[in-house]
Formats: sequence, C-alpha cells, structure tokens
Amino acid sequence: MKLTAADEQLLSVLRENARASTAQIARRLDLSRTTVQSRIERLEREGVISGYTVRVHDEYERGNIRAHIMITVHPKQMPAVVKALREMPQVRHLHSVSGGWDLVAMGVVPTVAEMDVLTDRIGAIDGVERTTSSIILSTKFER
Repeated sequence: MKLTAADEQLLSVLRENARASTAQIARRLDLSRTTVQSRIERLEREGVISGYTVRVHDEYERGNIRAHIMITVHPKQMPAVVKALREMPQVRHLHSVSGGWDLVAMGVVPTVAEMDVLTDRIGAIDGVERTTSSIILSTKFER
C-alpha cells in the first residue's frame, strides 16, 4: 500500500499518543473527524496499523537494567528459538540481523542478577549456540 503524506502525518501523531481522540487528531492535522476516522480504519484494515501498545514512562524504565543480547542460533532451529524468546516477557524486542549474530534481543529486568538469570535462560534454549550481552548505560535519544 502506498501511503500519502497525510497518512504519514496521521501515523506520526498516533505514534506520539495512540489514545488521542479523533477530534484532537483532526484539529492537529487540520482535517475533519470523519476523514481521520476513515483513514485510521483504512490503515487498520490494510494492515499498516497492526496494533497499539503502551509506552512506559522514562523514569520507570531508568530503574530497570536493559541489555542488548546478541544470539547465535543453530541452523534450522530459528523458529523454535524465536518461539521460546517470544514467551519471555523480559525480552522486549527481537531483531533478525546480518553479520556475526543471528538475533539481537532487548532484555529488560529490574536487577543485574535478574539479567544474569535471563541471559542464562536464553543460552539454555535448544538451538542457541552462544550469547553475548551489552548492558545499556543510557539512551541518548529514541524515535
């Protein structure tokens, strides 16, 4: 699907606050409420908008330990490894990447000890060959 400039602006507003009312979005984009509602419905129907989520306040997240966990997976075991990682709520993001690693996960836990447990759990998954972790010290910016 080809997105228009208005679609891109609408998506940008929704990324900021997906709970904004149709009227608020319409005022911000200088469009009618009906136009905004129909665009949102079309974007959902066509799969451009696949869902909505919660963003946790930065102050709360700063209290957690976050790490990038690079994972090498044995060939043909990727689906089972991805399934096992999806079942771990401490794994927030999972990316397939090129290079020396097959996957990069973002782990988020309250303490360093729990990060140690998480990386051990990931390393124990059948099909995981090895892991390497880098704890995130700070986020300079996020988009």
